[in-house]
Amino acid sequence: MNKPGAGGPAGSTVGVGALGGTLGTGVGAGPTAAAAAAAVQRQRTLLQRADTDIASLVDNFSHLLKAARINDAVRNAQEVFQMEVHAARMVQAADSLLKLVSELKQTAVFSDFASLNEDVKKRVNKFGEKCEDTKHLISSIGEQAAISLRDLESHYYLSLHKNSDFGNI
Repeated sequence: MNKPGAGGPAGSTVGVGALGGTLGTGVGAGPTAAAAAAAVQRQRTLLQRADTDIASLVDNFSHLLKAARINDAVRNAQEVFQMEVHAARMVQAADSLLKLVSELKQTAVFSDFASLNEDVKKRVNKFGEKCEDTKHLISSIGEQAAISLRDLESHYYLSLHKNSDFGNI
């Protein structure tokens, strides 16, 4: 079916970039870097799969045309069988391409990285604001504790009981 040099995967006539679009290289830093890298790898895999299926269609179609040219009565039965085999392989390759299109649609719907990155940026900003609020809260608690400690120390040093022993009570 797919022989090297006959348009199969080893000698594919359709390039990876020929299916439209460039492979994403926008792998940024942050929590989505791994997801973006995985998406790029998945896109490459899907493009290679599409190349293989298209090459199979072209290869089997050319074999189908070659088999249709023979007009010898003895070899016609043999060629009819070969034509049926190549037609079945073309149907399988077309079915595989339809499944690939379905997967690409699902990927486009469920893997919208632009909105995912936007959501991550919003969350980072939100947590940054919460971090600043927490720092201010801790600072104000520290100041209040310092004021309370000074008040307690002044009351202690001004009290009559500062020299009394409370341990014997």
